[in-house]
Amino acid sequence: MPVPAAVDHLTVAQARRIALAAQGFTDRRPAGRVDVRHVRRALDRVGVLQIDSVNVLVRSYELPLFARLGPHSRTLLTDLVERRRELFEYWAHEASFAPVELHPLLRWRMEAAAGHAWGRMQRMQRDLPGYVAKVFAEVAERGPISSAELVDGGQKSGPWWGWSKGKTALEWLFWAGDITSAGRGPNFERRYDLPERVLPREVLDAPTPAVEDAHRQLLLRAARHHGVGTARDLADYFRIKVPVARPRLLELVEDGSLLPVQVEGWREIAYLHPDASRPRRVRARALLSPFDSLVWERSRAERLFGVTIKIELYTPAPKRVHGYYVLPFLLGEDIVARVDLKSDRKNSRLLVQSAWVDPAHASTVVPAAIAPELAQELHLLAAWLDLDGVTVARKGDLSAALTKVI
Repeated sequence: MPVPAAVDHLTVAQARRIALAAQGFTDRRPAGRVDVRHVRRALDRVGVLQIDSVNVLVRSYELPLFARLGPHSRTLLTDLVERRRELFEYWAHEASFAPVELHPLLRWRMEAAAGHAWGRMQRMQRDLPGYVAKVFAEVAERGPISSAELVDGGQKSGPWWGWSKGKTALEWLFWAGDITSAGRGPNFERRYDLPERVLPREVLDAPTPAVEDAHRQLLLRAARHHGVGTARDLADYFRIKVPVARPRLLELVEDGSLLPVQVEGWREIAYLHPDASRPRRVRARALLSPFDSLVWERSRAERLFGVTIKIELYTPAPKRVHGYYVLPFLLGEDIVARVDLKSDRKNSRLLVQSAWVDPAHASTVVPAAIAPELAQELHLLAAWLDLDGVTVARKGDLSAALTKVI
């Protein structure tokens, strides 16, 4: 497959600033009360919010909005999902909240569930189609309903992903688009219902594009959200396989929708969105969810920021280096630190269980220089979570400097 010739060359610093601007980190945080318009603007920058069930600090999908908007009413996002129905839940990246207008662009994934859904879901549909049909009928009759409320849901087979028979059937139907999420219950469990009772009629009535056209549109959106990225970066945004994405990217280059560029030190050609902003400087300050779209593609984060980001919550405790739920700290244009955070709701404290200068900057960043900025962001986070203050444990090479300014 021919590789397009680069029409421009970018330094890594330029690419990093383009990426930060595309993700909303050059937009000023609102000075006053944050309203739904601000949330929509931030969502337009990131495109989708990845969902994760871990709640040691706060649900992961809430953090990207805090990173870009600062403190805001946490009901705003729920309102967009469950009342206004401007967002819906689906496998857009991983499990994600996505704008409802993406529904037609993701129907190819729903229709290809037999080849894309997880193995246990496929086996359920293959081996027990009658049971799956029974579960669908129950949702149609009783929805919205959780897996625990099924008449014949079966028992969980273990913690985490030890799904019951009923949960597996529901997830197959969810992946296939036959049912959707009507919201989340008090324990964060999905409540399933028919799409026609949840999604706007105009969305369901919108025509389904050809698969190739859907891929082009999703890749173009990924380029807008990234600013600049390789084929692998852009394909990952909406989980399109790279060999499938490459010819679509060439077509987008041919019609002028994307510009091929060479980024200093990157082995692969990159694709620049023509509308991408090119700021000369970025003055950002944010705590990033490990599932934030700025850094969720780990190789891209390393190429842009020179840092290695690893989620250690699934790593056995003795083997963890930086902690259980570690957030990178973005300051200016660089990820300079990382902190292991926990909400101690019983004692109303935000716990900094460890604080570290990022290893990539260990020889150049002075802890005392970044600690005040990090402290301010931690206090904002604590207030947003209705916690009374911040407590810093003496673990990590940044903890002593941080303790002095908290």
